[in-house]
Amino acid sequence: MEFVDDAFVLAARAHGESGAIVELLTAAHGKYAAHVAGGGSRRLRPFLQPGARAVVTFRARVEGQLGSASLEPVGQGPAEHFDDALALAGIAAAAAVAAGALPEREPHPGAYLAFEALTAAFAHPEIWPAVFVRFEAGLLQELGFGLDLSKCAATGAVDDLVYVSPRTGRAVSRDAGEPYKDRLLGLPPFLLSAQARLEAGDVGAGLALTGHFLEAFIFGPLNRPLPPARIWLLDRLREAGRL
Repeated sequence: MEFVDDAFVLAARAHGESGAIVELLTAAHGKYAAHVAGGGSRRLRPFLQPGARAVVTFRARVEGQLGSASLEPVGQGPAEHFDDALALAGIAAAAAVAAGALPEREPHPGAYLAFEALTAAFAHPEIWPAVFVRFEAGLLQELGFGLDLSKCAATGAVDDLVYVSPRTGRAVSRDAGEPYKDRLLGLPPFLLSAQARLEAGDVGAGLALTGHFLEAFIFGPLNRPLPPARIWLLDRLREAGRL
């Protein structure tokens, strides 16, 4: 078995004296783990950080084998944001969420494209936290747990949608949700329209929303908590006044 594909590094850990086991999100083949010879070396280590981009050549003698990979780095990767600790925290969180949520060796091109769009957004500090929320919502959609924000679950109304049911992931209008608002999740306007103005508290509401469903539908059934890198990102955003 052999393929060549575009990929992002999601995680890497040392293996043996100089190798590394690297988790990759590939464009056409999904999430793959592979042994990278020399991955623990000083030369290659900078290119195996979460969010680094590469062209990967994967080889395995039989289907299902761990296999080995060689990587050709593309662009600067996370090093481009060396002076932006918040962006680096965002990259690490996105990679950890994707690594924990995506199944092995199952093509998810939508997840790859969402990750690619998010990495481009880190160049724009004022918008990337909102794009991060959209990335997580897209990941839920790709895995079959998409939010239904098209109309009110109770009345069918398409206007003034401000809540989401924590049980079904369906939108609820202001009037219909008012008696139950303490039990509903907030729906920030930017998830309904790309033209919506980003207001204070919107990113926090969006992360609470996607975090709830990631935990309920993906990580919880796997008996895993949300990745620590995501929790750390929320702490950093809170400290920076971005939530």
